[in-house]
Amino acid sequence: MNILDIIAKKRDKKELTKEEIEFFVKGYTEGSITDYQAAALVMAIYINGMNEREITDLTLFMAHSGDVLDLSSLGEVVDKHSTGGVGDKITLILMPIVASLGIPVAKMSGRGLGFTGGTVDKLESIPGYNTNVPVDKFIENVKNIGISLIGQTLNLAPADKKLYALRDTISCTESISLIASSIMSKKIASGANKIVIDVTCGSGAFMKNLESAKELARVMTKIGELANKETKCIITDMNQPVGRAVGNTLEVIEAIDILKGKYLPEDIKNIITELGANMLLLANKVNSIEEGKIKILENLNNGKAYEKFVQLVQNQGGDISYIENTDKFEKAKYIVPIVAEKTGTVSKLDALTIGKLSVYLGAGRMKKEDNIQKEVGFVLNKKVGDKVEKGEILGYIHSNDENKANEIIKQQIYEII
Repeated sequence: MNILDIIAKKRDKKELTKEEIEFFVKGYTEGSITDYQAAALVMAIYINGMNEREITDLTLFMAHSGDVLDLSSLGEVVDKHSTGGVGDKITLILMPIVASLGIPVAKMSGRGLGFTGGTVDKLESIPGYNTNVPVDKFIENVKNIGISLIGQTLNLAPADKKLYALRDTISCTESISLIASSIMSKKIASGANKIVIDVTCGSGAFMKNLESAKELARVMTKIGELANKETKCIITDMNQPVGRAVGNTLEVIEAIDILKGKYLPEDIKNIITELGANMLLLANKVNSIEEGKIKILENLNNGKAYEKFVQLVQNQGGDISYIENTDKFEKAKYIVPIVAEKTGTVSKLDALTIGKLSVYLGAGRMKKEDNIQKEVGFVLNKKVGDKVEKGEILGYIHSNDENKANEIIKQQIYEII
């Protein structure tokens, strides 16, 4: 068996065997297969696709190319994953709710890259919060308080990391086969028994239209089934940012305010109840989605989810005085209002545009080693469908550079009709 024959086979639209896929994943991870050879095979897969069996084999071999976390001592662990977006602070809100309802939450999250935010960056906006926790301590935390949210400290799915970076450099990111295997390999390596995936759809997501989002969801569900990991995919809207805040500290503050019961944006309510109810159903905690939604809102409204979040932060070294009083968080130097220039209805607030402008302000990174400014971003008072009056404040730009804020004002990010 050699890589040239495997490349030629997929080039000619033929099905790869399990052994051929294993040979490729192992060889590329170890370095015996070169980047240019891997690039040739990836391009052939991008053009000709893979069937469900091939995608599942690729997923499982990538999942087992490094460490695989064993969470069996925790019982029935249901993980939640998002395919990414703008203003997505759902993990910070939903996971404490789920933990307060008796489902063990052992979640590893990543950092933001490009216009999509990362849960780890948001957690590290809380002074003292430690995301770099050894695996034994991680599991101990979950046993003690029911929840631990950390960064990816293990060598999880290294084959996927190499392939993901390669795909990015050869314009092969938008492939259902490759996206599905990438996401599911990391989820399987993370050790969960069951998985709920938030498949975001819209301008600020991988999947730009409903048809491709449905296909990605179908393929990932099938991979989960073939890998004996019960998987449920929920498609959510990412044409505008989630909630009101975009940026690291700003999103943490919004999550805390929601957990405290200060307000609950309709889009966040819909997402947390749908995802949460499915997690409860997979964990056999409820008998129906409707019952699950009621329980999610119940533990949000009665303060138990907020108490669990405080417990989480305190247990991982965070200063809970910032949770109790969010005014303590460091603020951007300039907080500039976005003012409506006419009366009407907000017709568009593009997630991709807001995401890219957040990176421009310093809230995101284009390379993994880039530093971020935790306090910058947007607070969006008005969303699509809201009525506005001329002169009304639509939102605020939080910036450490006044010139950048003024440049954004000129771009008129809100469309009003």
